[in-house]
Amino acid sequence: MSTNAEFHNLQKYGVPLYGAGWVPYDHVRSKLKPEDKKEEEEDQNGSEDEAVTDKSDEISSSSNDYYVVLTGGGGEGRSGIRNAVLLSHFDFTSNSLSDQPVAELRTGSDLPYRMAIHPRRDGIICAMQNSCRLFEWDEVDDTEARKLSVKMSEKVLSQLEDVGQQLALAFDSEGATFATGSEDGNLRVFKWPSMEIILNESQDHASVKDLSFSPDGKYLVSLGNRGPARVWDVTSSTVVASLPKENDEFFASCRFSPIDGQNSVLYIAAITDKGGSIVTWNTNSWKRIRSKKVDREPISSFNVSADGKLLAIGTAQGDISIIDSSSMKVQKVIKKAHLGIVTALAFSHDSRALVSASMDSSARVTLVEDKKKGGGLNMWIIIFVVLLAMAAYILKNKGIIP
Repeated sequence: MSTNAEFHNLQKYGVPLYGAGWVPYDHVRSKLKPEDKKEEEEDQNGSEDEAVTDKSDEISSSSNDYYVVLTGGGGEGRSGIRNAVLLSHFDFTSNSLSDQPVAELRTGSDLPYRMAIHPRRDGIICAMQNSCRLFEWDEVDDTEARKLSVKMSEKVLSQLEDVGQQLALAFDSEGATFATGSEDGNLRVFKWPSMEIILNESQDHASVKDLSFSPDGKYLVSLGNRGPARVWDVTSSTVVASLPKENDEFFASCRFSPIDGQNSVLYIAAITDKGGSIVTWNTNSWKRIRSKKVDREPISSFNVSADGKLLAIGTAQGDISIIDSSSMKVQKVIKKAHLGIVTALAFSHDSRALVSASMDSSARVTLVEDKKKGGGLNMWIIIFVVLLAMAAYILKNKGIIP
């Protein structure tokens, strides 16, 4: 584990990591608090707002409750490396990840290779070698409070049993629709939590690599190993557009992003012989808006912040870049953020931090700097200095100061 304070935001957990995300803690906390305890507090105190919470009866809560979910392992072989779902705590004040997981659930010989976190409180779905498994949030007793944990759900996703390796999993923003894309090219879309099938396309792509829902849940984009990306209308289960590659492009990952209250854009991370690029698409005409090279190295992972202002890429060399979405200028680069390929990236729900994971068993949280806020402060400092200089010049001319 890291001992240098400068690197407390980087920890190694002894497991090659393939998935990373943030716990929607506000929703999870409200789910785990016992209903009888809520009613008791309301009876004794008049309202929840006036209730005084006993630490021993609920998960510890504060403005610093940020947890990351990590998944990975050594697979089926006899490598001795465990397969597990991990929870780690991140402290914004000290910019540090817990040096040990606050919770760990081992999954036997099954490697949790891909994952999707329900945006509300229904847990995590992980893609194992041949099936998908649902994991639920849990709590365990600690010395002073109940701690967040994770457990295997009793609910079996029978529609995703014996379906082969799923390479892409995604919930829509409301958590009402769930999609999976498999190694053999099968695209499945379900209503959640009923798991009623909406779409079952066996020849979507040769292999489905990535999926992304539009912010309003109307569209789903699927990427394959080759050929164009496809845009699906979720309600009608039909393809409404094909997004072609140009020249030597290789589409690696896709994400929708809001640009205002009603509109969105689609970003596709592409790899060429010159490095990594971000292609932006208009979601009304489904035409290319622009393509911008952002790195000399191939992009291995990609994501977009919830507010749509930032993009993040990770490379096979272990580098991470944070990019301003409006200008497509790189805002921050961390060279060798990891010693191995960056396998997953996810912004926190408030867009204040970025978690990254790697096959070198490390997880890292990078704080996001607000350039506009810092720039505004610098501008006020400049104005103050100019005014001070002008005042000194006037006073000197009038002989008030020598």
